[in-house]
Formats: sequence, C-alpha cells, structure tokens
Amino acid sequence: MTQTFYFYDLETSGFSPKEARIMQFAGQRTTLDLKLIGEPHNHLVKLSEDVLPDADALLVTGITPQQTISEGLTEVEFLKLFTEEISTPGTIFVGYNSIRFDDEFMRYLHYRNYYDPYEWQWQDGRSKWDLLDVVRMTRALRPDGIQWPVDSTGVASNRLELLTGVNDIKHVGAHDALADVNAVIDLARLIRAKQPKLFDFLLSIRDKKQVALLAGGDQPFVYTSGRYSSEFDKTTVVGALAEYPAKQGLLVFDLRYNPADFTKLTPAEIAQAMTRRWDDDGLKMPIKTLKYNKCPAIAPLSVLDKSSLARLKLDPKQIQEHHQAMQSSQLAGAVLEAMKMVEKQNQARFIEDELDVDNRLYEGFFADTDKGQMQELRSASKDQLVEMSPSFEDQRLTALWPLYKARNFPTTLSDEQRQTWESFCHRKLLGGKNASRAAKFFGRLGELEQTKLSDKQRYVLTELRLYAESILPLDD
Repeated sequence: MTQTFYFYDLETSGFSPKEARIMQFAGQRTTLDLKLIGEPHNHLVKLSEDVLPDADALLVTGITPQQTISEGLTEVEFLKLFTEEISTPGTIFVGYNSIRFDDEFMRYLHYRNYYDPYEWQWQDGRSKWDLLDVVRMTRALRPDGIQWPVDSTGVASNRLELLTGVNDIKHVGAHDALADVNAVIDLARLIRAKQPKLFDFLLSIRDKKQVALLAGGDQPFVYTSGRYSSEFDKTTVVGALAEYPAKQGLLVFDLRYNPADFTKLTPAEIAQAMTRRWDDDGLKMPIKTLKYNKCPAIAPLSVLDKSSLARLKLDPKQIQEHHQAMQSSQLAGAVLEAMKMVEKQNQARFIEDELDVDNRLYEGFFADTDKGQMQELRSASKDQLVEMSPSFEDQRLTALWPLYKARNFPTTLSDEQRQTWESFCHRKLLGGKNASRAAKFFGRLGELEQTKLSDKQRYVLTELRLYAESILPLDD
C-alpha cells in the first residue's frame, strides 16, 4: 500500500467543535518526499439554520454564512467527496495543530452525518500526524538552519504566519484554508531539508504502539508539548508516573521539579492543583496526561546534546535524582486518587452540559448492527429518505435522524417535520432568553461594531447581522 501525506486545514464558524461548524475545507496530497500529487481540494460547506457563527472567528477568516450557502456543499455532499477522493487507503492526515482542533471538527462532522467518527484516520492503513509539535521539538532540539520568530512581546512563538514570515515562505492570505495548507507543506519541506533525522523519527513514532513502547518504560524521556513553558521551548524531560487512562496513556511528571515538594499533598489538594490553570495563582502540579493516540512529540534522552541541554536549562544529574525520587515515592497512588476526583467533577459537568445530541460524540462507539443501518442511510436517495424511519440500538443515532434530514435534505421534510425543525432551532438559539445563544451573539456583535474595523471586516459583520436576522424570529 502506497502511503501519502494529505495536508489539510479548516476555517470554522467558531472555536468549539461541539457548537461550531466547518465553513471551509482545503487540502493537498503529497508523496512522503513532499512532492505534490494532483490538484488541491478547496470547498466551502453550507451552514445550517441552527448555527450562529462566532463573530470573532469570521473577522479572522472573512467568510460569510451567505457565501457558504450560495457556493458551498452540504455536509453530506462534502463527506461523500471526502470519502471517495480524500480518505483513501494509506493516507496520513497532517495539519498544523490539527490533532487538537481540525481533527475534532472532522470527528463531529462524521458523527452528525452517520459516519464512524474515527475510521477515516485509522482504517485501511490511514493515520494522522501533526506538524505543530514537530516544529516545537525542532526548535527545542535541532534549531540550526531555520529562523525562529518571537511575538510582539519578545516571547518565542510558533505561529504559522510568523514562521513563514521569517523563513521567506510564501503565505499570501493567512487564515485562508488553502493558503495555510500550502504554507504548512513548505514549512514541512524546510524542516525535512534542515533536520531530516528528527523529521523522520517523529514521523516513525506517530503510531500509538510506538509511543507506548518509548514512553512506557522505566527511563526518563524528552517531551515537547504546548502545555510546557515557552521559556524552555515547550520542552522538558519527564518520567512515567502511572498508566492513565488504562492502556491509553500515561501520567508523566516533569523532572525539572523535585517530587519531594509534592509527596505530602493529599489527593484532594492534588486534584485542586491539577485543575488550576497555569496562569492562575496557587500551586500547580507538574503532571500532564500523555495520550498515546495524539502523536505526542517524544524522544529518548540520547537526543539531548550539550547545546540543547544548555538551551533548555536541563541538568542531567538533577533529572536522574528527581526520577529516582519519583519512582521511590508514593506520589503515583495519591495522583491516581486525585484523578478519580477530577473525573467525578468532569462527569458531573458533562451530564449537565451534554443535553444536545450533536454534542454527544464521546459517549461510546457504535455497534456493528448500527453501522450497517448508517450505511443504508448514507446510500439512500432523497425519495427513499422520505419513507425511511430508522431505529438504532444507540439512541444518539435515532435522535440525530430528524436533524440530519433537515440540515442536508430540507425538501424531504413534511409540514410537521419542518415545524419540528423550526421549533428545535428556536429552542437552540433563543432558549434562555437573555442568556440565549442569540442574545450573546448580538451582544458580541454590537461590541465589535464599536471597534476600529477595516472595510472588509465591517462588511463581514454587516453580512453576519443580516444572516442572523434572516434565521431568527426576533419578534417572538
């Protein structure tokens, strides 16, 4: 099976994959040598009537709801194209912060439209990778040959537009999905040309089994993550504290810190420290969850040469001492007890928040019997959809059915079904009165309209207001 990269990027109506929607998808296939294959994909995706975009997001992208409706594909139309042309066997999906952002939007898109949310990234030799952590680790360990930018405050930054700017990479139209895709491909070429060994190594360990093999041993290892400080180029040395969640990841301890400073804390105190934001006051735990299936950027200690040790302010002797202290302590047990407390708090929040079926992706996997019926629905014509009344084992799939029809095949709705859909949109957008989605939308829109804006930005906000007024019964 021939493997290829597929670089892709999304522009979305907001920042939450549960609430927001994909408005633009762009992608380009390449060989593993980063040579282009075929023409790029670049598609708008129609917004449905139950979505109010985030005005801040649209000021960045410049895409209006009206554009998606007049020029875009429905979600079903796009997924058919995606399945047939893009998600081919052997594809390695690559983006820039895609694992934490774009991939999540794609999973929710598949879920809403009766596709398995995960198979597009693992079945038939497919896989995923993320260039952002490759960039971070390259900056930390092998920076030679590449220019590394700082932001306006002088802090090291790995924002795509800054990296392309200082390295003379063409990037016209940042925050346009296709422009960003082309920029990421050129950035990948630069890293591969200047630091090929590190590039190929990180590509080789993207598989979760390889990650578990390297991270799950009894030796410290190098770990690069956005959770770590820019002062140390997002990179530290960690030790595996405990398996968590079971067979899916690890709790790792940052060995810059002395475990003895945390061993006297109770599980409740640890739980409070672990849920505290890093920019808040108070004690924080130098512990992070490393998930095997998230392509973490990790490497053995042997990658640390004298220059990287100095640059990252790492003391090998101190690291070994802290690691031995961690292994001989009872910290792991206390942390696991704390994690149970954190899980309980998160579950209570989950039950409170997850009332909308669109949001319930992570409540479990679909049974094979349901997958067969999902396939039948996806294959049905408009005329066949009118007569269909599916019943699934998984109640989420049953609840999605009227929403699926209304969003993708509105002409198939009966008068009663149309009324049900309008009632759903009314509850979703106007429910809660002054705390409703619509109230928050117009409040933020009004704030932005009072700020200094370019002509293009003012046009976007005007179009956004007109769109919202067209789908909302504001006099109700």
